[in-house]
Amino acid sequence: MAYKLRLKDDIATFTKRLFYALFDEEEVQQKELKVLKQVFLDVVSQLNDQNGNEIWEAFSSKIPSIKKRIELDALATEKNDPACKSLEEIYLAYPGFHAIAIHRLSHELFKLNVPIVARMMSECVHGKTGIDIHPGATIGDSFFIDHGTGIVIGETSIIKNNVKIYQGVTLGGIQVKKSLSNTKRHPTIEDNVTIYANATILGGDIVIGANSIIGANVWITQSVPENSLVTYQSEIKISTRNK
Repeated sequence: MAYKLRLKDDIATFTKRLFYALFDEEEVQQKELKVLKQVFLDVVSQLNDQNGNEIWEAFSSKIPSIKKRIELDALATEKNDPACKSLEEIYLAYPGFHAIAIHRLSHELFKLNVPIVARMMSECVHGKTGIDIHPGATIGDSFFIDHGTGIVIGETSIIKNNVKIYQGVTLGGIQVKKSLSNTKRHPTIEDNVTIYANATILGGDIVIGANSIIGANVWITQSVPENSLVTYQSEIKISTRNK
């Protein structure tokens, strides 16, 4: 079977231009969206027999609300990162913000039953940022990713509002079986949770309670009550070498 691998290039360009178009002036944005619509219709026609026009109309009607949610993510980044000097810096230079923004777009297409396009979009930003968010993951408002490299967020993850995640965090499945493809395999993160670097949280029935702090390097396979502090204790000894 011949796979249409060149579509990867089309979607890479589509993804980048769609992200830029979100923040264009209205007149420029509408012109750009007309061009992007044709790219989208061509890709969808090559992948399946769905009505691309109906999908695009449903998707494009969501763009204003997607933009508003992305703006909340930018404000959350400005609020939580002491290294941030301005909102402009976030829009132009923050990989975590870029990954979240593309996820907001790809998630809407995933819900509209074009999973291959959505997945290709997520892989575009994954390659640029090192942040792997499956387009099926459900993410609430004001999401903040700091640094970001190595983050993995699985398909059935649910992340609620005002959550902060640092580099190397994994929200994964505790078992990898094809038979589980239609079940919830990844954790739920409630409101106002902070998850520090390299924490691993596994399992579809796992819930991290609201207002909890998950420390660096922990491995969690059971639910955590709200207002919890979870830490990993390690003993480090420093001794003076004899010269």
